[in-house]
Amino acid sequence: MPSDWSSPVKPFRIAKNIYYVGTRGLAAYLITSGRQAILLDTSMGSNAVLLEANIRSLGFSLRDVKAIIISHAHWDHVGALAQLKHDTGASLAVMEQDVAAIESGHPEGDNIYPATSFAPVQVDRHLHDGDEVAIGEAKLRAVLTPGHTKGCTTWLMRTHETGRTVNVIFPCSMSVAGNTLVGNSTYPAIVRDYQASFQRLRGIAADIVLTSHPEVAGVIERREAQLGGKRHAFIDPNLLADVVAKAQLSFDTELAKELALSNLGQSDQKSVAIGVMPTLEYIGLPFRHGTLDRLVPHRTGRSPGS
Repeated sequence: MPSDWSSPVKPFRIAKNIYYVGTRGLAAYLITSGRQAILLDTSMGSNAVLLEANIRSLGFSLRDVKAIIISHAHWDHVGALAQLKHDTGASLAVMEQDVAAIESGHPEGDNIYPATSFAPVQVDRHLHDGDEVAIGEAKLRAVLTPGHTKGCTTWLMRTHETGRTVNVIFPCSMSVAGNTLVGNSTYPAIVRDYQASFQRLRGIAADIVLTSHPEVAGVIERREAQLGGKRHAFIDPNLLADVVAKAQLSFDTELAKELALSNLGQSDQKSVAIGVMPTLEYIGLPFRHGTLDRLVPHRTGRSPGS
C-alpha cells in the first residue's frame, strides 16, 4: 500500500462550497450548503478517524453530514464507509450496479489481485444514471461510467468561483487496476463498458476536475500552487480530456496485451514479450509505443483499488 494513502493533509477549500478532507493519496470531498454537507468517498478503513478530524477542523460536526455518496465500491475508497455512516447518521446513496458489492463488502469482477474486503454497509438509496443527490443548495448529478467497477459513478455539479459559475466533475476511476479484460466471467461486459465510459467522459465539459486519487488531477499540487498565490489553481478546462486520454491509452495497452496472451496461450507469454509489436499488429490492434514493463503483466499481490 502506498504510504501517501494514509499520510494526513490539512483540509482545504477548493471552490466556494467544495472542500478536500482526504489524505495525500486518497481523496474525500465535502460539498456544503450552509451547515449541511454531502461527503463523497470515505477512503480506507484505517483513515476514518483522520477524515472525521478533518471534517471537524473545518467547523462542521459529523452530524452536519446528511448524505454520503461514493465513486465506486473498492476498499481504498469505501473502507471507512461503515464507520462514517454510523458516526454521521447520514443517508447512503449508491449506484444500483455497485449496491451488491457495498452491502456484501466484497468487490465484484475478476481481477489478477486478491480481492480486499471491507465492512458491509446497508444502502439507503439505489441510484440510477442521471439521478440527483441534493442537500440544500448542494446538488450533484450521478453519471454511470462503468468499467473500473460495474457501478462506477462520475459526479457532476456547478458552483461559483472567480465570480462566475463553473462546472465541476468528480470522475470515477478509469484505470484497469488489475481488472481482467478478456474472459472476465463475473463481468463479461467490462471492455464494452470501459470504452463507452471513455466516450461519454470525452463529451463532458468541466472547469474543475477532482479525482478519487488526487495525483491523477494534481489536486495536492494545485493546492500548493493556490497557497503560493495562484488564485485559480483548480480551474483547468483542458484537464479532463487529458485525464481521459491517458486512461484510455493505458486501457488500450492492457487490452492488447490480454488479447495477445489469449490468442497465443499462457505458455507463450515469453514469446509475446519478445515479439510484442508484430503480435499486436497481427491481431489488428493499434499499437502505441511503451516500455516492455507496461506490456508484460506483473503479479505484485496488490489488491484491486484506485
